[in-house]
Amino acid sequence: MKTILVIEDQPDMRENIAIILEMEGFAVLAAENGRAGIGLAREDKPDLILCDVMMPEMDGYEVLRELRRDRTISGTPFIFLTARGEKRDQRDGMNLGADDYLTKPVTRADLLGAVRSRLCREKHRAAGFAPDFSSAAPLEKKGLTPREAEVLLWLAQGKSNPEIAAIIGCADNTIRVHLSRVFEKLGADNRHAASMIALELLAGCE
Repeated sequence: MKTILVIEDQPDMRENIAIILEMEGFAVLAAENGRAGIGLAREDKPDLILCDVMMPEMDGYEVLRELRRDRTISGTPFIFLTARGEKRDQRDGMNLGADDYLTKPVTRADLLGAVRSRLCREKHRAAGFAPDFSSAAPLEKKGLTPREAEVLLWLAQGKSNPEIAAIIGCADNTIRVHLSRVFEKLGADNRHAASMIALELLAGCE
């Protein structure tokens, strides 16, 4: 069972995220602020950390800096949660070493998709599995159009529908349409299944 640490100062948001994760079979650790989160991370060594950006006393950026300095947990996948979706915020987080960025309120599908994708990539990384995200061309082998392949490329990197829409410059609804076609062509039931297929293709496993 994988353990997820949720660092979120808003009680309702923290509880909702924990419930979603627990219903999917994850063990959940919850912290109400950054300092408590760092303590739990060092003590329990979670498999992945979800952390709010805007928190009192110690914000998410400070939490990430502190954890990346600790060799025992520096490689733990780290996903930011924030109510702000500005590009600059995302760049700041990624530059510090965050693995992904989810904008609140996050949907159940986007949350689970990002968590599973990151855990999957970490598992494959540890096993020497190295997907190449530089081009979507390998994904077209499954009969996808160039645009569908591009959408799948970002999905495989754990991006949510709104984030993919912003990256490639189209409406959220357009992304949903593309993904429905991608799922049908791949024979995938959900985002996680489609991401797994994409990761294998991008790593040259097929």
